[in-house]
Amino acid sequence: MPANIIPTLRYHDAPAAIDWLCKAFGFAQHLVVPDDSGGIAHAQLVLGDGMIMLGSARDDDFGRLQKPPRDVGGVGTQSAYVVVADVNAHHARAMAAGARIAHPLEDKDYGGRGYSCFDPEGHVWSFGSYDPWSK
Repeated sequence: MPANIIPTLRYHDAPAAIDWLCKAFGFAQHLVVPDDSGGIAHAQLVLGDGMIMLGSARDDDFGRLQKPPRDVGGVGTQSAYVVVADVNAHHARAMAAGARIAHPLEDKDYGGRGYSCFDPEGHVWSFGSYDPWSK
């Protein structure tokens, strides 16, 4: 049975995060459900065949399990690696949008080329040309 893995994230300013993720990383809005307080109850953003889900940070059942990095000392406990066709162009786009680089764009020992950066709320994102599924 096939399975899809969809990372989930929480943001203090989820509407701004959605805009930034689309501008910087090339995501597109698939579904965005606002909440009653100006935040986001649930959002789905797509990039190629991949998807992330996100919402506003809040004190609910799931929110007590997952917090934005600044709420836990500024570090994340997981991150996403995203395969992109043109990592150089992707890096340039992210830099133009103000992404703070964690690991510079470079050729990797395990193959491919990639970089890691932080989004405005401190989530770590890695992008690269290495595709472990390709043969």
